[in-house]
Amino acid sequence: MEKYLGVKLIEAEQKTHGEYTKIKYCESNPINTEFSKENVNSAGYMVKYDNNYISWSPKDVFEKAYFKLEKTNNTICQTDVDLFIKDVKSIKQGEKTTVTTVTLINGFEIFEASSCVDPDNFDMSLGEQICLGKIKDKIWNLLGFLLQTGVAGIK
Repeated sequence: MEKYLGVKLIEAEQKTHGEYTKIKYCESNPINTEFSKENVNSAGYMVKYDNNYISWSPKDVFEKAYFKLEKTNNTICQTDVDLFIKDVKSIKQGEKTTVTTVTLINGFEIFEASSCVDPDNFDMSLGEQICLGKIKDKIWNLLGFLLQTGVAGIK
């Protein structure tokens, strides 16, 4: 199986398995109604958790919550960093500063600035390249943090 990195914001409450089963399979329960709408041919993903628990997730729900990693050995690689970038915009600030803003695929924005000493030496392309290097270092750290959390858990 391929590896995916994900973070979800969920609602939860403690229940015994018996309490959960009664709620899930009660015909008047909205959760059960949504489950019954799933067609056996619906696109989705089989998900295997580290304790060998296997579940199924609809395609749109899964792809919103998970990012496919290029390598399966608990490693972030350059391709992962590059694929996490959705948009890059740079502007000239003043006479000698490039400000670059990168929007990530999750909507988070990171910005950096690069300046030269002499306005005659200003080069927007070079400034953007310098800024992107700094931003990609930050993305490596952020993805590394997420991967560490996925591997080791929260506690």
